[in-house]
Amino acid sequence: MFWATGTHSAGWRHPDARTDGAFDIAFIQSVVKTAEAAKFDFLFLGDRLVSDPALAKTNPGQMSRLEPFTVASAVAAVTTHIGLVVTANPTYNDPYTVARMTAALDHLSGGRASWNLVTGADPAAAQNFGRKEHWSTEQRYDWADEFVDVVRKLWDSWEDDAVQTDLHGLKIDRNRIHPIAHTGPLIHIDSALDMPRPPQGHVVLLHAGTSDRSRELAAREADVVFTGAATHADAQAYYRDIKARAAKYDRAADDISIMPGLIVITAETTAEAVAIYDQLNALITLDAEDPRTEGEVNTEDKLQGFQYVSLGRGSKRNLTLVSSAIGVDVRGNDHDALVPPDVLTRAHEAGQAIFKFVSTQTRRTVDAADPAQRIRFRDLIHASIAQTATVVGNPQEVADFMQHWLHTEAADGFNIFPSYLPGTVDDFARLVVPELQARGLFRLDYSGHTFRDHLRLTRPPRRTTPPLSPSISEDTFSSSAVSAVKPLAVEPSHG
Repeated sequence: MFWATGTHSAGWRHPDARTDGAFDIAFIQSVVKTAEAAKFDFLFLGDRLVSDPALAKTNPGQMSRLEPFTVASAVAAVTTHIGLVVTANPTYNDPYTVARMTAALDHLSGGRASWNLVTGADPAAAQNFGRKEHWSTEQRYDWADEFVDVVRKLWDSWEDDAVQTDLHGLKIDRNRIHPIAHTGPLIHIDSALDMPRPPQGHVVLLHAGTSDRSRELAAREADVVFTGAATHADAQAYYRDIKARAAKYDRAADDISIMPGLIVITAETTAEAVAIYDQLNALITLDAEDPRTEGEVNTEDKLQGFQYVSLGRGSKRNLTLVSSAIGVDVRGNDHDALVPPDVLTRAHEAGQAIFKFVSTQTRRTVDAADPAQRIRFRDLIHASIAQTATVVGNPQEVADFMQHWLHTEAADGFNIFPSYLPGTVDDFARLVVPELQARGLFRLDYSGHTFRDHLRLTRPPRRTTPPLSPSISEDTFSSSAVSAVKPLAVEPSHG
């Protein structure tokens, strides 16, 4: 997961980080070369269609960033094997453009392109694209469903042998190029792509999301599914749900790779890894307490869902947050004070899980004899902000964590979140990868050159008949939305 300033909220403040890395292509290329030397499956380039000033103090590399297809093309020029995942939002695109750009990247990279399909959660993006409002979830997924189908049809509009070369030059057999003649509820297009079929046939498709519509799209279309499950139980439930849904579409379990996000902080020793974890958290600026009186803090409710503070939104980092998160009012304590053992015993179930998370990452407890090994209120503040699964430890401990998830239907692989760059990528490649290889959990070398090779996916045959699409009603689009999307002249599908 490439965030140039790191995925940790204070990763950009680490003394070894590159605060300006988001716009330094040589730096980006160097990090990806390290990942490729370690035999990573892919580089993941996210995207946002708006600039959010709220990210200035948490993730400046996400407040403003380079367009992902541009970055991927530059990376393709200096790599040979690693997959290149680019994000393209159907809500603010047309199918022909996405089919063309992904196919072009696949040709340029020798079959290493992948499309991360997101429907967009930034309402402000509507204003950037002349829309009166951001579409509802149902509108976005109605459009995305047909959009995918059209993109696949465009990839397949050229037969594999439509282009031939001989001593007289390039020959294109126009009889082997077929306009797709797609007329659906939302998209109408009758043309062929302007380039040969991608080397992979269809570029690898990635998707992430937790809603029912998102899960259906993932089970039907995706080759790789990202999930933000923070616990093993949540990861297992998501994993089994997606695999079960895939069976409805006659897809085998191995046709989809489930890859939870994973924060890994590692060093030669456990103590060194914990020190890095503490160092990063110490760089976070904590928030002032909310001006509330006694009784206004709700200690009965647990936090609902993830608080993605690293993306500029969510709860504040203070003891008001902790009080709500653990069910005990702890406001007024010094952040560096030791947490009394009775706070743990009084905490509700979700609160006790937060204490367990702190102990797992830091090895500290509320009753350790050594004060240096005691949990402090500052630890609870950081742990009350859930982001994604996290493991802190030496290479063996990290590998133990990953192996457990891999062998218990919680993951097929992981989307590694580097807290700061280049340090945490270097450490993972140097320490964890050899341990995974020694256990037979990770490749010693690439077995092929395409992204599909890395995922053990076959090259799909060209589709000659359109698949059945789910029913979509054009009535779900408001008149303003229809006028905005009709000029795109394309639609989604299921493949």
